[in-house]
Amino acid sequence: MRKGILVGLILVACFYEGNAQYGGGYGGYGRYGRPRGYRQQQFREMENFKPSLDVSVGYGFPNLDKYLLSDFYGYYQGNATQTGPIIASLDYHFAPRMAIGVMVNYGKVSRPYYDFNTGQQDFTGSMTNTAVLLNFTRYMGSARQTVVPYMKTAIGFNTGSATYLASDGSKAANADDGTTLAYQVGLGVQINAYKTAASLWKQAMENTL
Repeated sequence: MRKGILVGLILVACFYEGNAQYGGGYGGYGRYGRPRGYRQQQFREMENFKPSLDVSVGYGFPNLDKYLLSDFYGYYQGNATQTGPIIASLDYHFAPRMAIGVMVNYGKVSRPYYDFNTGQQDFTGSMTNTAVLLNFTRYMGSARQTVVPYMKTAIGFNTGSATYLASDGSKAANADDGTTLAYQVGLGVQINAYKTAASLWKQAMENTL
């Protein structure tokens, strides 16, 4: 029930943000309390806007999934090794201040378990998580700005599995696997470095001539 309510709230927020971008009105103030001229500003942005596909790849550190590995009586954990989380996203920038896309996260952690009495490694625990999310990005600024803050909301599913294996490959302990709801809300900043560099180069050339 709680997951359903959360999904509904996120979808309503995405719809509101998408509708609000083109809100406006006539007179002193338009809809949503925005001053006169806001709609004209949005139309000017649309005139110069070209839709685009944005691809991004990132690597996170540290992988906090290591803290989800179980503790066992009579054993202590060694240092963890990790892969990722690796984050890749493909976004369709369909409006000047909005984009929608798909994000995939992958991460794996493993760590040895040692016997308290002998100090010898008895088995190894590993956890793998893969998440696929539909994300909505709301840019809080114009593409002409060098620094553009944005808010990203994403919802999807996460598939995780944990294993505890002895050195001979036998199962040392049982673990729970399954698929769960995944969601993410974050704030970030987009830096248009390419446009800034191009602008500085153009200005330098004009000054030279």
